[in-house]
Amino acid sequence: MKKIFTKLVRFRNPDFSLPDSTGSDLLITFGFTTINQLCRGTKLLFRGRHPKWMMLGRNVRFRYLSRIQFGKMLKAGDYVLFSALGKRGISLGNNVSIGSFSQVVVSTTLNNPGEGISIGDRVGIGEFAYLGGGGGLKIGSDCIVGQYFSCHPENHHYQDIESLIRLQGVSRKGIEIGSGCWIGSKVTILDGSVIGNHCVIAAGAVVSGTFPDHSVIGGVPARIIKSRLRQTAA
Repeated sequence: MKKIFTKLVRFRNPDFSLPDSTGSDLLITFGFTTINQLCRGTKLLFRGRHPKWMMLGRNVRFRYLSRIQFGKMLKAGDYVLFSALGKRGISLGNNVSIGSFSQVVVSTTLNNPGEGISIGDRVGIGEFAYLGGGGGLKIGSDCIVGQYFSCHPENHHYQDIESLIRLQGVSRKGIEIGSGCWIGSKVTILDGSVIGNHCVIAAGAVVSGTFPDHSVIGGVPARIIKSRLRQTAA
């Protein structure tokens, strides 16, 4: 049973290996859960879309589905929302995983629709994430992200003290995150941020600005703590 299970999982994760201590009861439970998720994914057939072995938790919602592009084996936990109201919608690569209670929302208004959200291949994002796409959000391939992650590619104008802030409009620069990054839990990334490839962002950081490849980033506001290149050289 373990050999069969391992072969099946490796269709989505070629590097998967099963510990010897794993019992048959766990395999059976996990198997039934996965089958249920695959069955929920097939419901997209009734909306004219090929699910591509999509695995969905309970009450996953797709709004503006025609503007959502997804690769093979998308996995979304319970109560995830995808809303693609925007110029470019949502693009998801192969083997993307979005944790339960997360929201992937380009924008919420028709009078000023957002740019879009693009997520590369093999990206895993933890529970309770909020990914906005007002000014555009791009996450490169092979990133791993902890819980309560949030991206806000939009800022409110507030300079006019005589006017309500909610009536002063917004500015949008966008957010770009390179490939191969590790982002800890409760990280917030603000509009205009550019994160290089293979960076590490410490838990709880509030990130604003541009950071080069291989940076270790942390703090509020976030700053470069060290370079992974120098660490490797040492």
